[in-house]
Amino acid sequence: MEPPPPPEEQQQQQPPPRPRSHTVTTTSSSFTANLSASSSTLAYDREFLRTLPGLLMVTEIVLGLLVWTLIAGTEYFLYPAFGWVMFVAVFYWVLTVFFLIIYMTMTYTRIPQVPWTTVGLCFNGSAFILYLIAAIVDASSVTKELDSHNYNSWAASSFFAFMVTSCYAGNTYFSFISWRSRTLQ
Repeated sequence: MEPPPPPEEQQQQQPPPRPRSHTVTTTSSSFTANLSASSSTLAYDREFLRTLPGLLMVTEIVLGLLVWTLIAGTEYFLYPAFGWVMFVAVFYWVLTVFFLIIYMTMTYTRIPQVPWTTVGLCFNGSAFILYLIAAIVDASSVTKELDSHNYNSWAASSFFAFMVTSCYAGNTYFSFISWRSRTLQ
């Protein structure tokens, strides 16, 4: 094996650096220009929580949290029916928090390509239907024979599941009214 050449020879073997171009060309589409111009500040809609859909959304979050925490504190994993209720409760709780953030920060005004009235109607309608099914499953699964020390938690979760279902029914109604007024224009 041959030893490496001395540093002087290594420097002589390297090619000279290439001259660099000092011209930079950038392009911007109208979409990115509009997006960067409109997203410089975050808006906050304080009035949303004073509307009936806003109050219903906050109620859905609070009661939905009660539903899944009451079930999560038990051995629900032993009974598949309660696993379904947990899935629906946690899934729609997370999505409702997400939509609350979107409405509170008025993000929907910055993304006009999304049909927000249709998205709201589909979200609230699906939440109503799946929560209704989950509440019925929850209520029909609560028996003293299964596990007596979880009975109270499961019964309370069933009650709150029906309460959340009624809140989603109300928001579905308001979403339908909003969607219908948009489609008639």
